[in-house]
Amino acid sequence: MSGHLFQANNVVAGYRPDLPIIHGVSMHVDAAEMVTIIGPNGAGKSTMIKAIAGVLPISSGSVTLAGKDITRLPTHGMAAASIAYVPQTDNVFTTLTINENLLLGASSLPKAKALEQVGKAYDKFPALKQYRDKKAKVLSGGQRQMLAVARALLTDPHLIMLDEPSAGLSPLMVSDVFARLRELVESGVSVLMVEQNAKAAMAVSHRTYVLAEGRNRVEGVSSALAQDPEVIAIYLGAGGRKR
Repeated sequence: MSGHLFQANNVVAGYRPDLPIIHGVSMHVDAAEMVTIIGPNGAGKSTMIKAIAGVLPISSGSVTLAGKDITRLPTHGMAAASIAYVPQTDNVFTTLTINENLLLGASSLPKAKALEQVGKAYDKFPALKQYRDKKAKVLSGGQRQMLAVARALLTDPHLIMLDEPSAGLSPLMVSDVFARLRELVESGVSVLMVEQNAKAAMAVSHRTYVLAEGRNRVEGVSSALAQDPEVIAIYLGAGGRKR
């Protein structure tokens, strides 16, 4: 066994089996570690995270969590396997209240446990508490992202995966969301995220994988890669966003 909490080995995946977008990508996440996936447009970042989250089919390769093979586990089976996935869009129900969103996210739990977990969610994300009876459509982009993360945490996952959590957020909200994710990691949850805002993501994550054309291009400690001339020139660019 590798000893890593999460491991993806030589994953080949795409929207169609005959047209793979990911060509043999490998990566791992350790316990209480935050890992970022960056790369230029078309690198396959979102495809990779969707494949390991069970949203897209994996043609070959393997994915394990705590030594258990979850390669072809469907999305709805991920919570039981202790993985939570937060997609980039449509990650909250805007016509439901914040409380209804949370209760729905905890619906697989016994009622008493669900209520307990929702209470913990409000403790972790106090900004949501004042809106508990408001519909989620009144929330800002950053608040919706917090709600999506809060929902994902209701089943106490070992690993939470996020697809571009900073998309559409102001710089201040990006800092806020990333700070909250870092707090989760410090509490023992592992985080794997795809990010367009490479500079901000690398500043808070332990390690980074750089994908290009569906393959591993560079990987290493985030603070070191942030100083790497190749990574700076190709992926960080002006303002810290990929080109």
